[in-house]
Amino acid sequence: MTENGTQRIRLGLVGIGKIARDQHLPALAADGRFDLVATASRNASVDGVPGHPDIAALIAGDHKLDAVSLCTPPEGRYEQAVAAIDAGLHVMLEKPPAATISEIAALADRAEAKGVVLFTTWHSREAAGVEPAKAWLQGKQILAVRITWKEDIRRWHPGQEWILAAGGFGVFDPGINALSIATKILPDPMLLQKAWMEVPEGRASPLAAELEMRSGTAPVTVSLDFLQTGPQTWDIEIDTDAGTLRLGLGGSVLQLPGEDEQKAPDQEYARLYARFAELVAAGTSDVDIRPLQIVADAFMMAERRVTAPFAF
Repeated sequence: MTENGTQRIRLGLVGIGKIARDQHLPALAADGRFDLVATASRNASVDGVPGHPDIAALIAGDHKLDAVSLCTPPEGRYEQAVAAIDAGLHVMLEKPPAATISEIAALADRAEAKGVVLFTTWHSREAAGVEPAKAWLQGKQILAVRITWKEDIRRWHPGQEWILAAGGFGVFDPGINALSIATKILPDPMLLQKAWMEVPEGRASPLAAELEMRSGTAPVTVSLDFLQTGPQTWDIEIDTDAGTLRLGLGGSVLQLPGEDEQKAPDQEYARLYARFAELVAAGTSDVDIRPLQIVADAFMMAERRVTAPFAF
């Protein structure tokens, strides 16, 4: 039981990789609304928690589960989510929520029919500066938007071959974080007009991409790079009729015109699990596919440029 007398959510965590260890496990350990009662992973486990090789074994393990959180790569996640939904479990999806838009739409319909909660998470939307940025932009004229998201694939995804395979998203795996923030804070939809992407020889997904978009009448440029060493860049700049708003370090640092930077500790995954608990209590799903739609548009429209082979 929680402190207010409600039943704790018995959760299964599927996919014990880097993101699960770095973010999900600490967030769950700090949230008294959840009990991590079992895991599923082909190659890893969590000390003191019953482990299973796959989600079928997890569900069959008689753990009296209420929900699962899926942290596996997007390709193959649809089948895992279907198994959980059909077992009557609430489902939280790591970003991106599925490999295709059709998959997530089908999962939303299935969850509604089964009467369970489906939560498509976008962790960067929970960065400290995002909500204040959205509030400040209300009523202002957007003149231009510049998104620069550049990081080192070898540092953040060491040896993860899946990320450059078909369905792995490539540089859009981190880039979708920027798109999730922009779709949340901008008042008008972002529409893709032109794009190119660089795909290494022998790979299916890009290491770099440039997008030209429009939000209302404002031009939006998006620059993505997976080969930036040294300092990493996760910045959004928005020119308005009241000056330029800047979000840095993935949304954790906010600078408004004429003001000092506002910083706050990382609470993204703590907020995600708090939101999941609220959704489960209310019996309400939260499914937003706008960031994924932009990525799909880019893969459909972009000029593809083949570059030198890449090895981790």
